Amino acid sequence: MNAPTENFTQFVRQLLHQHDGKLTRELMLKPGGFGLGIVPESRAPNGTTEMVCGYCSTGCGLNVHLRDGEAISLTPSTNYPVNLGMACPKGWEALSVLQSDDRATSPMLRDASGELKAIEWPEALTAFCDRFKDIQRRHGNDSVAWIGSGQIPTEELAFLGSLAKFGMGIIHGDGNTRQCMATSAVAYKQSFGFDAPPFTYTDFEESDVIFLVGSNLCIGHPILWERVLRNKHNPEIIVVDPRRTETAAVATQHLAIKPKSDLALFYGLAHILIEKGWIDRHYIDAHTKGFDDFARFVRDFPPEKVSEATGISQDTLARIAETIHNGKRVSFWWTMGVNQSYEGVRAAQSLINLALMTGSMGRPGTGANSITGQCNAMGSRLFSNTTNLLGGRDFLNPAHREKVAAILNLEASSIPDQNSLAYDQIISGIHGGKIKGLWIIATNTAHSWIHQQSFAEAVKKLDFLVVQDMYVSTETAALAHLLLPAAGWGEKDGTFINSERRIGLLKKVARAPGQALADFHIFKLIAAQWGCADLFKEFSSPEAVFQIIKKLSAGQPCDITGIEDYRHLDACGGIQWPLKKGEYQKGASLPAQERRLFEDGRYFHPDGRAHFIFEALRAMPEPTDAEFPLCLLTGRGSVSQWHTQTRTGKSAVLRKLYPNAVYVEINPRDAADKNIKHGEKVTVESRRGKITATAFVSPIIQRGQLFVPMHYVNTNQLTHFSVDPYSRQPSYKACAVRLRLSTETEIQAALALSGGTHD
Repeated sequence: MNAPTENFTQFVRQLLHQHDGKLTRELMLKPGGFGLGIVPESRAPNGTTEMVCGYCSTGCGLNVHLRDGEAISLTPSTNYPVNLGMACPKGWEALSVLQSDDRATSPMLRDASGELKAIEWPEALTAFCDRFKDIQRRHGNDSVAWIGSGQIPTEELAFLGSLAKFGMGIIHGDGNTRQCMATSAVAYKQSFGFDAPPFTYTDFEESDVIFLVGSNLCIGHPILWERVLRNKHNPEIIVVDPRRTETAAVATQHLAIKPKSDLALFYGLAHILIEKGWIDRHYIDAHTKGFDDFARFVRDFPPEKVSEATGISQDTLARIAETIHNGKRVSFWWTMGVNQSYEGVRAAQSLINLALMTGSMGRPGTGANSITGQCNAMGSRLFSNTTNLLGGRDFLNPAHREKVAAILNLEASSIPDQNSLAYDQIISGIHGGKIKGLWIIATNTAHSWIHQQSFAEAVKKLDFLVVQDMYVSTETAALAHLLLPAAGWGEKDGTFINSERRIGLLKKVARAPGQALADFHIFKLIAAQWGCADLFKEFSSPEAVFQIIKKLSAGQPCDITGIEDYRHLDACGGIQWPLKKGEYQKGASLPAQERRLFEDGRYFHPDGRAHFIFEALRAMPEPTDAEFPLCLLTGRGSVSQWHTQTRTGKSAVLRKLYPNAVYVEINPRDAADKNIKHGEKVTVESRRGKITATAFVSPIIQRGQLFVPMHYVNTNQLTHFSVDPYSRQPSYKACAVRLRLSTETEIQAALALSGGTHD
């Protein structure tokens, strides 16, 4: 230990004894070491408190009902400006998943026999620091990396990124938001000058044309679909998706394009709009740059060429272009179907280009709008210190490093002057022997990484893997050398930033089990053990870090210096960034609940203009061929499932709402060709692996395509590893596979994997 045991004991005692008005932790010394007994020292009164949900980026408000300071149930908030009294099944069940029997309740260290054994926190902290320091001493600071998460509060993200880079000297760190939102972040930065989603959810209710791309809104973001249903303008709803999803089924127009032909489609629509003169030349000239070059570029995308590339008829292309032209308030929305692509950044920018050229920006019901995935993906994008220096700044900019150093009272030399490796590059670095130690926080890489086998092989090469999670049962936790037990949503304080830039409040309304701690407190303990606690003495509580984040935001497009404190957020039903100090709307006592960006037509590039960005099409990385003739699509399967099912799989209610075993959607004609009947077990095989699944024969999937939900652990045994060159986001959505009836051996193996159930 770096400090005497007595001093360290006192530090932990003070840390865990902080009174927060609801629940506190008290350190209880036991013979042989530390034991953390959780005692209710001060209970909140019976009643209700409001906080944001911890699943998706919609950011719904939930009323949590308390008895003796403990959360006993919840209901959706009727006055929160996001969900207006609605909640999806995941939100209703948010508390139940905290009570799972497989919660991590104590640190665990893998012993010489290879078994994870429970240990006390001092031993865990010693192992963490000693092992990582030894790796750095032998191989350099860039031999250790971390992978964080859009599932933890902004304050914890900022603390983690600061501790790792400024305190521990770790150069490389990324987050699981690289898997879902990196494409949109890069697209916005390049086109607008900053990662700035411009919209507010009210735009769903104000549009007369809603253009949805790669987004099954009914399933992926059901509360946002409810906002669409509140629209009184009888909007045209255009859905671009290869599958006839639930959203496509109720759209006014469904474009069932060939997989990954969306970029050709949007360039083709731009071609028609320009040829017809259906553009807003005044807006283009006043607020954009590069349009004339873009107009020349899309001349190479006439309707006949685009029709062949996309499978959409020329008449339909003309009708869609006319629909856009006739709309007075046109909004373009996209999510993972665009983001998770080998050319996703340019696809997102092709939608941005359509919005710019038609003047569909800055007004109610308009915008080029990316719907985020995780509850705090936006917080991760701005304040995790991974892809950006804190507050959306640039590690390569000396002035930015000086500014952050001054705010945090650091030496500027302690801030890296190079960018981190991206998620995929970190894993490649493990394979190449560059990365020897890895710290994974609140994400399940062994399930979610696009090339599952590659990650499994990489872990074997690590000298030390630390996993910090709520559960001991995740696929990643099973691989850890050291497991640190973490508190989850509802067991700690902080803020999330949702898709519409709304900063919402997370509250501690339940006790974490056993010795589990909020990630914030784990970071404090690590800082003390590492010997850098003095650097973070101002990081005394989540709300103290929120005040630091405010300082870091000052002068940036995401400036939130006008938010006073957590009570201010609570009173306002969350607040959208930016909100500069004193900048309440029209002299109001509180900021407006709904605010959109670019109302003045000024963007964040130095010239104040949005930039048209475009590029030639690239070939699909793994097209179908004679050996693997079918195209596999992946995506969300049920509103009741979430990502790797780490939490939703714990709820008996949610499990009843989706099939337990993996299934595959097959077009009836493809099924007939293979003599496959609905409900039979089939094997789907790619060049990387094979899975056994239940056949779901349905015309919702086009001929020559298959669909498997992303939530099942098997799925990423199939997916092809390729990334967008600008965002480094993996292309999960399309790869080449083949299909056949399963053998009896394969069926029995699949039954064993699913617990013996036959869905």
